[in-house]
This record gives sequence, structure tokens and C-alpha cells, in this order.
Amino acid sequence: MTNTNFSQTAAFIWSVADLLRGDFKQSQYGRVILPFTLLRRLECVLAETKDAVVAKYDELKMSPLPEDAKEKFLLRASGLSFFNTSKMDLGKMGQNDIKANLESYVQAFSPDAREIFEHFKFSEFVGLLEDANLLFKVVKKFATT
Repeated sequence: MTNTNFSQTAAFIWSVADLLRGDFKQSQYGRVILPFTLLRRLECVLAETKDAVVAKYDELKMSPLPEDAKEKFLLRASGLSFFNTSKMDLGKMGQNDIKANLESYVQAFSPDAREIFEHFKFSEFVGLLEDANLLFKVVKKFATT
């Protein structure tokens, strides 16, 4: 990581922390920033095969195949060890129903990826962000990085 890149990353993290200041304790910043950082990273990694995975998911939706067989087809379509079947991404969440859209988006990840967000109690912090009227701002910030 170059110094410029490091400085930009640090500035970005501080800008998110500034949004959280007052509504969250300083000790909670990481509980918000880390899962959103991970979410954005997963989204970027999946971007190249997103259309193929969504198309395969639409094809398999009504199939009588067991869930684990469908999952194998989706993993093959992604070319990775995880996938997301949602047509959404952080940039498409919208301002209305953002909490529901974000939760739906996270639920569209493969089980292993979803487990990470459950470990972080992501939906709990999404609710707290929504209550503080910060969810849209935080999502928008991460969508543009």
C-alpha cells in the first residue's frame, strides 16, 4: 500500500467516524466500519461475475433441485467460494426502504459469507444506523469508494 493510498484510506475511515460521532460510542465505530468495509470489498470482488450469477439464480429459482445443488451451480457461476444473487449493490440501495434493501442484499450472499455478517451482528447495527438517520449516509459513503 502506497502512502497516498494509505492516506486516502485513513481519510475515508475518519470521514465515516465523523458521521458516527455523537450517535455512536467511539468503541462502536469499528462495529459499523468493518462490516461495511467487508461488504464493499465482497461487492467489488463479485462485480465481474455478478450478471452471470444473477442469470443463473433466475434460471434455478423454480428448479426442483435441492438448495445445496443450486448453491454449487451458483458457486461455479461466480468462480469464487461465495456469491450474491441480488440485483442490488450498495450504489442501488436508494433512500427509501434502505434498511430493508440492505438486509435483503446481505441475505442474498451465500451462506458462508452471510455468516460473517451474522457474527458482526450487522443487522443490529443497521437498525441503529437507521434509528440515527445515518444509514443512507453511511451506505452512500461506502458505495462511492
